[in-house]
Amino acid sequence: MTGYLGSYATLGLLLIASVLFLLVAFGANRVLRPARPAEPRGKRTNYECGLDPVGSDWAQMQIRYYVYAYLYVLFAVEAVFLFPWAVVFARPGFGLVTVVEMAVFIGVLALGVLYAWRKNVLRWS
Repeated sequence: MTGYLGSYATLGLLLIASVLFLLVAFGANRVLRPARPAEPRGKRTNYECGLDPVGSDWAQMQIRYYVYAYLYVLFAVEAVFLFPWAVVFARPGFGLVTVVEMAVFIGVLALGVLYAWRKNVLRWS
């Protein structure tokens, strides 16, 4: 199919084919399944790592794990911005302005680390 409306016709045919496939799959499931499926003992119990669950289902999580994960993401993003800058820096025309921009960027990140250090967020207890 060519022309402006040809791509829309192709899209329409794909949508119709996908809906038909979905209906055939659900119909086959309804026809082929057992009428009364068996419920083996323990089918609806919790399962984790091959062991029976022990204790209650509530566990307290320390916030410091999330803080360390957040700081890791922060410095990973910093590295994503630093590598292209280091590659472009050697090219002509990227002189003092580039150095100042990166110094401001690293300065803001350093202020964040300093703030976390002063608030004792980085101390493992």
